[in-house]
Amino acid sequence: MEKTAHPTYAHCPIRHIVDRFGDKWSLLVLYNLHTSGCLRFSEIHRRTADISQKMLTSTLRKLEQDGLLSRKVYPEVPPRVEYALTPRSESLMPHLTALIGWAEENFDAILEDREREKI
Repeated sequence: MEKTAHPTYAHCPIRHIVDRFGDKWSLLVLYNLHTSGCLRFSEIHRRTADISQKMLTSTLRKLEQDGLLSRKVYPEVPPRVEYALTPRSESLMPHLTALIGWAEENFDAILEDREREKI
C-alpha cells in the first residue's frame, strides 16, 4: 500500500525551505555573498571550499530560481556574470548569522556527544 503525505504537510513552508537549505552548499554560498558582497562565479567557487563547478552551477541556479540571489550578465567579451543577494535573502542573514553563532558555541559539545555515543 502506498503512503501519502498528510495534506497539511504537502504545503508546509518549512518542509520546502529546509529542502532547499538542507543541502550542503546553499547556506554557504549565501553566507559568502553576504560577507563579500557581489561576486563572480570564480570568486564564489574560490570562497566555497571543496564545491565542484557543476555543483556550484546547480546551487546558484536553484537559489536564483527561489529569488534568493540575483544574476547580472554584462554584455562584454568575455562575458561577465555577477551574483548578489536579493532583499529576500538579505532578510535571512540575521537568522543565518545567529545559527552560525549557535553552531560555533555548541560545536565542540556536539562532537563530544557524538563520540560518547560511539562507545
